[in-house]
Amino acid sequence: MSPHDSPRGLSFAIGAYLIWGLMPLYMYLVRDVPAGEIVAHRVLWSLPIALVVLRQNGQMETVMATLRKPRLVAMAGLTAVLITVNWLTYVWAVTHGQTVEAALGYYINPLFSIFLGWALLGERLSRPQLAAISLAALAVALLTLAAGGLPVVALTLTLSWGTYAYCKRSLPLPPNEGFTVEVLLLFVPAAGYLLWLEWTGGAHFGRDMGESLLLVGTGVITAVPLMLYANGAKLLRLSTIAVLQYLAPTMVFLIAVMIFHEPFAGVRLVAFPLIWAALVLYTATLIRRPARLG
Repeated sequence: MSPHDSPRGLSFAIGAYLIWGLMPLYMYLVRDVPAGEIVAHRVLWSLPIALVVLRQNGQMETVMATLRKPRLVAMAGLTAVLITVNWLTYVWAVTHGQTVEAALGYYINPLFSIFLGWALLGERLSRPQLAAISLAALAVALLTLAAGGLPVVALTLTLSWGTYAYCKRSLPLPPNEGFTVEVLLLFVPAAGYLLWLEWTGGAHFGRDMGESLLLVGTGVITAVPLMLYANGAKLLRLSTIAVLQYLAPTMVFLIAVMIFHEPFAGVRLVAFPLIWAALVLYTATLIRRPARLG
């Protein structure tokens, strides 16, 4: 993290969050394709983009060295599984009318990260952080009681992404190289799955030119924002990232309600404001912290 915000870093981070925020519109265009096939194409077509970027930046040697270390490969394999679960859940949610719940999952995620820090790393919670987690837990409890079951999509997205981020902290690889190793490990099962679909006649790729190009494009919307964010975050203050991270779920939420016309009534009218209040408390602690240090 940087003690000051760089205009270049800000443009990178905003670009990443805008792409993530608009992603439901893109996924809606390929809604007739099963989630597993979409995710396989995300892996297949993001790999060449990642390799080109690494080659241009002279970072390929780090990837090759990592692949020669079984422990690092195993750690990257775990993060690859977690990101696959996250992608599958998100794509399924958007293509099955659950985009509001997907937004909820990403709203909760920063608060889950605080909880992981307390539970696994022994980090102390401030009173505002404890209040924020309590409000989020109350919101989830209300949604659970109203629906007669847990908000599975939201919790799966929160748990998979939060655990992914936690595990990435233990993986001694720069972000670009780490992402490339992950998609390298996922490439063989993804390609094998797509070949099996082709063999059994279940593949959507190649049936329609427009849909096929959109599936190729999933590689771009997967690799580009991750790399933009990775290179932008290190040029920004933590407090700036804390505010920017809500741009994407807010865009996803607005798209779900205003464009997809998903229901937003009943208990959601109570639960979402509780989450937003929790995020205000959480963000305020991050914004005040640099001021105290200064």
